[in-house]
Amino acid sequence: MDHHIPLITTLAAGFGMALILGFLAERMRVPALVGYLVAGIIIGPGTPGFVADVKLASQLSEIGVMLLMFGVGLHFSLRDLLAVRRIAVPGAVVQMTLATLLGMGVAWLWGWSWGSALVFGLSLSCASTVVLLKALEARGVLESMNGRIAVGWLVVEDLATVLVLVLLPPLAGVLGGGTGPAAGADPLWRTVGWTLLQVAAFIALMLVAGRRVLPWLLWQISRTGSRELFTLSVVAAAIGIAYGAAQLFSVSFALGAFFAGMVMRESEFSHRAAQESLPLRDAFSVLFFVAVGMLFEPAILLDKPLHVLVVVAIIMLGKSAAALLLVLALRYPLNTALTVSASLAQIGEFSFILAGLGLSLGLLPQEGMSLMLAGALISIALNPLLFAAVQPLRRWILDRSALARRLEQRGDPYAELPTDTERKYLEGQVVLVGLGRVGRRIAEALDGRGIPYVVAEQNRELVEALRAAGKAAVSGDAADPAVLIQAHIANAAMLVVATPDPLGARKMVETARLLNPGIEVVLRTHSEETSQLLRREGLGTVFYGEEELARGMSGHVLQRFAPPPAPAHG
Repeated sequence: MDHHIPLITTLAAGFGMALILGFLAERMRVPALVGYLVAGIIIGPGTPGFVADVKLASQLSEIGVMLLMFGVGLHFSLRDLLAVRRIAVPGAVVQMTLATLLGMGVAWLWGWSWGSALVFGLSLSCASTVVLLKALEARGVLESMNGRIAVGWLVVEDLATVLVLVLLPPLAGVLGGGTGPAAGADPLWRTVGWTLLQVAAFIALMLVAGRRVLPWLLWQISRTGSRELFTLSVVAAAIGIAYGAAQLFSVSFALGAFFAGMVMRESEFSHRAAQESLPLRDAFSVLFFVAVGMLFEPAILLDKPLHVLVVVAIIMLGKSAAALLLVLALRYPLNTALTVSASLAQIGEFSFILAGLGLSLGLLPQEGMSLMLAGALISIALNPLLFAAVQPLRRWILDRSALARRLEQRGDPYAELPTDTERKYLEGQVVLVGLGRVGRRIAEALDGRGIPYVVAEQNRELVEALRAAGKAAVSGDAADPAVLIQAHIANAAMLVVATPDPLGARKMVETARLLNPGIEVVLRTHSEETSQLLRREGLGTVFYGEEELARGMSGHVLQRFAPPPAPAHG
């Protein structure tokens, strides 16, 4: 093999092995990403045979992270981020603190210095956004309230990690590092202030100038009619803004691409931009997992097996337990708590960056890097299994724990309608599930006709705002029968499910027809295949977005060219 073409050989080996082992993993009913990780181990320096270029693979995986975070930004608006701030901000800060303390504690017991222990604990505290997004997308819950909470939580973690990455070099001397700047080179307050100023300047630039420039740019390029130019503009915006954010504002590639996507979401071409970048996102996200596997040294499993088990326990049990208790303490349902805890039961890209920086500053021993990579590999491989266990575990807990049932039914002031609710909202009303972009327009149409309706929404802050505006709304997941019961589904005239969640929709329809056999049901879906399946099952009237758009446009065209009425005969 010609070793003068490392980029081609790395891509060929990475994609080829990932394809073979990913296919075998799926045939064995194991998540494909496990095959991608094993592919990285096989072509990595820790195993005999061909060794791909680790540095090149790492850079290629960074492109995958940029494109994936850009895609998330296209579906995750600033409004979504602010909507989950009450749980994401305190939850992420407290959970990272607890996980860091756990990591520091075990590292101290192993005889490490407190500086090494701190870097090790911080590396274990931040979860991988890439792994989370793949898990949420695979289950079709990325745009659900639980998905938004999990993504918002990790965005806050990423912001906190950016601050840590900037503070580590000037503090290396104080923490006992062998390299790096002297401890007093810059006052700590000045370093922190400058970092916050840079992040704030980048966000302000994107929200003020970017919201006007990027949509205008897409419009100008779309007018050329060139598909390749449009695709090129999307990729250039994602990677270019991410790179510029890192170089000019010291913001990570991932966060830069995320905010670029959030801004581009303001354009009417956001859906097309997401579709055009999807193949590249999928291809390069595979390289991310391959690159993780290449960094792994299998010898650590034989040399320090107990250490590896402790690290995995901190990542998958300690972090998850802390997140579970925090979410429940903030009065969110058990389903949300289990989803968030499963989301955090892994570590990824920011952990590698933190550990690599600690290694270069002389703060983290090589053993710490190997242990962190072992924990990352095992936790990433097992994370899909945790997501699959969320619903069975929830049912098992509720069946066997009286305390869990009491917590699930506790007195949330927004979980049921007030006692003074007008009768028109209790009989013959429309029950509207979800108040997102589609649900909001349906609600406006109902308001315009004076038709009473009750909103069932998972976002408690949104329900609070609706109540303040005099609207009838209940908080909770409508897939839970208790939520529909509180919305008085038994006496409702119609159930309108405005969220594209086929599994949840089935549960809602079952509950509604059990309590109200004659109720009319209206469902929404993103997928043509899902819409056909729901129609065959007879769950209700199903609306598929592109189909309804085509009907509306066709109707307008036909009306425009309709033949004139025939003259009347005397």
